[in-house]
Amino acid sequence: MKTVKVIFGVDVETDVGSFTPFYEGVKHGIPKLIDIFERNGIEATFFFTGESAKLNPEMVHMVDDAGHEVGCHSLYHETVGDELFPIPGVKPLLPHEIKPRLKMATQWIEEILGKQPVSFRSPRLWGSTHVVNALEDLGYVCDASYPMYFYRKQFAPYFPSRENWLEKGESKVLELPNFADMVMESNDSPLERDRDQWPLFRTKGAEYVYERCENFIGFCEEKDIDPVLVFYIHPWEFHPMESEFNFGEATVIPDPFIIENCGDVASKELEKLIVMLKKRGCSFHRCDNLAREMTKEQNEDE
Repeated sequence: MKTVKVIFGVDVETDVGSFTPFYEGVKHGIPKLIDIFERNGIEATFFFTGESAKLNPEMVHMVDDAGHEVGCHSLYHETVGDELFPIPGVKPLLPHEIKPRLKMATQWIEEILGKQPVSFRSPRLWGSTHVVNALEDLGYVCDASYPMYFYRKQFAPYFPSRENWLEKGESKVLELPNFADMVMESNDSPLERDRDQWPLFRTKGAEYVYERCENFIGFCEEKDIDPVLVFYIHPWEFHPMESEFNFGEATVIPDPFIIENCGDVASKELEKLIVMLKKRGCSFHRCDNLAREMTKEQNEDE
């Protein structure tokens, strides 16, 4: 039986994603996550937006001091890649804007961290060929942006083409597909978002997500693929969120599932899931370390 590799990626951004300017989740959620990871002896990658790093430098250092990787998550949690579905008021960057924005985000984080981040994740998993090429030019080694639930073509880490990031090619940036349940019957055509694993650990529970993990592992075994479970979570999920946010001229009301069970329930269920995966014999990795390991393996095979 192949060892299942697991990556926990933490997207460090404003509370409730793009819909508030607040960082209560970063301030209160990151310490809770570090405690959970430390108790279970695992490493993770924390993807900071440039703004979240600049406004919360002590959290950047807390993550780094705890032995976790500090990665990048764009400058302001903007849509850097190909839009999968429209969000009012959130427009994708134009292709020529992508590299300068990612360069600035990288510089902001590097100024605080003291070294360049080398792993990246696009907000909402909306990546693109332009994003991957910009990351390679900027010295990144890993991109964890591929939404498996949507494209349903790549099911394991791969090196993408510089002409089309959805295909395998010669890029030096390892692409990590975020795992989805490819066995279940989807009731969300054509996006098939119900295959995705987020935010089910807190809305459905650890046992439910673990079943989906087993579904994906079995799917990989049938295809003779080494299974890699890539998760994405957010610090704000580990701090209670308000049901609505008023900004004077408008009120933002998140869909109930977005904020359901944020806080203690999320902490409890995440740790339960980690324990279940550890009991199964899974190994846990940072994005940068896995990318370097797989790059070395590829070079040895050539």
